[in-house]
Amino acid sequence: MTAIDLDSATAVSGPGPGSASGAEAGSDAPEVSAVPAASFVVSIPGFADAELEPEPLDPGQIVSGEPVVTGKVLWESPDGRQIRGVWQITPGVVTDTEANELFVVVSGRATIEVADGPVLQVGPGDACILREGDRTRWTVHETLRKAYHISL
Repeated sequence: MTAIDLDSATAVSGPGPGSASGAEAGSDAPEVSAVPAASFVVSIPGFADAELEPEPLDPGQIVSGEPVVTGKVLWESPDGRQIRGVWQITPGVVTDTEANELFVVVSGRATIEVADGPVLQVGPGDACILREGDRTRWTVHETLRKAYHISL
């Protein structure tokens, strides 16, 4: 996966300390706060349609259909234990063992069945938390794109 280098992105001051505002006209660079170590906002024009890179699925994970997974890492901590990015999967049914993850659905719909747990229906704007070690079955009804944060 390719990471966006937030340290070299254009810093933008905003209405409050450490915040970011809208992009300058014609700028394709991500925006970050003036203080990268602080809280920040990243504005990526076309995020919902951004080109992602292939992330092949293990054939053993595919239950039905021909799902295709793509993604892009936007940020990774120096120790590799925190990862933030964008991930997408086309319709089909797959299984997975989850990491400790928080994600927000940007587009699409899916049903996530957690073994010995709840059945989660997710769609645009939904935030979801998955626990490390949860065994899941994803039924993707419409191509699902999510922004995520994983803690390893």
